[in-house]
Amino acid sequence: MSRPLDLGAAEQFRAERLLDVLVPTRNRPAELAVTLSGLAAQEGVPGFGVVVSDQSDGDPAYRHPAAATMVRTLRHRGHPVLLTRRLPRRGLAEHRAYLLAASTARYVLCLDDDVWLEPGTLSRLVSAIQELRCGFVGNAVHGLSYADDVRPETHRHYEEWAGRPTPERIRPGTPQWHRASIHPAANLLHVTRKLDLPPGAWRAYKISWIGGCVLYDRAKLVDSGGFDFWRRLPQRHQGEDVAAQLAVLARHGGAGVLPSGAYHLESPTTVTERDVEAWEVVLADEDAPQPA
Repeated sequence: MSRPLDLGAAEQFRAERLLDVLVPTRNRPAELAVTLSGLAAQEGVPGFGVVVSDQSDGDPAYRHPAAATMVRTLRHRGHPVLLTRRLPRRGLAEHRAYLLAASTARYVLCLDDDVWLEPGTLSRLVSAIQELRCGFVGNAVHGLSYADDVRPETHRHYEEWAGRPTPERIRPGTPQWHRASIHPAANLLHVTRKLDLPPGAWRAYKISWIGGCVLYDRAKLVDSGGFDFWRRLPQRHQGEDVAAQLAVLARHGGAGVLPSGAYHLESPTTVTERDVEAWEVVLADEDAPQPA
């Protein structure tokens, strides 16, 4: 029988670190354990912090023995971990805003609770954002059950940045919007294989948005509004990550990073009520005619 799990203290967690990882979770103890195991195996970014915020219907997922062991492993390896609950639920955007407010780190990685990161992923993402100096970089997640499902028609949307990413105002219906088709299934994995990069090399490419694993310059995310738009949304929404990234792209630019070390666990979603696309609400407000 394991001993009670120390949840950590919010006041002690907020410190001037290079990186914090922000993980929202709900009703996914097994998936959370896998996600935390990927973080525990990272090298090259010493002392990064991890915040887990749980909205499970029953006991928090981090109390499951497997997840709790990974929490203890992270701490044993020198990573502060803060475990919290955020109830009642007010929607995905509010949950991300809460997690963001828990950190004062230079960079924050928004990592979904169903993504495993292979060793070296964090170090590569941090190196990329430091070199590119943009608002965010991300790793699109691979669905390995689609590894043999090659979709060459999507590969034409892959376009590399020649230098530092520049701000882009991206809207539905524009050619830039269709870049997102490179990310579903295992499309990006197939593009990566064709490039045949040497060990240690990476490329920055143009995106419209990325789901699951996105590293932000925290100050630039906050400057772009963060997730504060949650107050304008009903609880049952999705697409909050898209809304935030479009705002950061317009002000500071962003990029996908290839190769991606993020792998989707392909578990059923715990967000079954998705009545509203957050980005549609936010864009409608931003693009509405202003009074004279």
